[in-house]
Amino acid sequence: MQIIERGTGTPRVAVVGGIHGDEPAGPAIVERLAETLPAGGTDGTIQLIIANEPAVERQVRYTETDLNRAFPGDSTSDVYESALAARLVDILTGADAILALHSSQSAPPPFAIFSHLSEAVRRTITALPVEYAVDSSELRGTTLDSVLAHAVSLEVGRQGSDDAIEDGYDAARTFLRAHGVLTDAEPTFTETDVVRGHEEVPKGSGEPNVYYSNFVEIPKGEVFARDDTHTHRVETEGVVPILASEQGYEDIYGIYGTFAEPIEPPKTD
Repeated sequence: MQIIERGTGTPRVAVVGGIHGDEPAGPAIVERLAETLPAGGTDGTIQLIIANEPAVERQVRYTETDLNRAFPGDSTSDVYESALAARLVDILTGADAILALHSSQSAPPPFAIFSHLSEAVRRTITALPVEYAVDSSELRGTTLDSVLAHAVSLEVGRQGSDDAIEDGYDAARTFLRAHGVLTDAEPTFTETDVVRGHEEVPKGSGEPNVYYSNFVEIPKGEVFARDDTHTHRVETEGVVPILASEQGYEDIYGIYGTFAEPIEPPKTD
């Protein structure tokens, strides 16, 4: 794990890339932030982290097990990512706000993911340049944002694209402004639509086909995805896909969700 710090004191915020080694935007954004942020001119402490360096170097998702399915981790484990997860949680515990950077084959648009709506999470999400935030509290409890209350994951764009780096870099600076550690511009906050994730959509064998994009409502009775094993026909109204992708994941086509109450901006004096 690589950790670069800028500034001192509080608040303490963190930007984390490289949780998945085959998503190059995160490490590239962290490295650009390290180059462009002032060494001592921030109002608080910024921790810039590249989490899974061996996986990043090999350009693979993980070395032994998926880091974002291993939290909170086990410091005594012989499995690399399990021990790394525990170390990362230990470093980030007590941070005032955390932004974890991801990219995927499911894009655009960029969107945020959260599990706990703390006031820090509210500030992060409503400041970010995203239209949608996914409430993942009903899904897996082994992701970084599920075990750390002030963490938000950000899907910055298509995996391997230059746009993901550019958009993610701008979003990371917006995050830093929202929490007062970067003061080059005033943050702005806007209401953000929320989609609550409910269930993963399994992938089987054969040629995968996905027919609807992220956050586009699937009409009742229509097929979202199919292969030789599954035909996923939606039987209720109001269902929208999240992380919809034919090739992005080995075992799922994405997640079914429904729209929920939007997140309001933080109150100001």
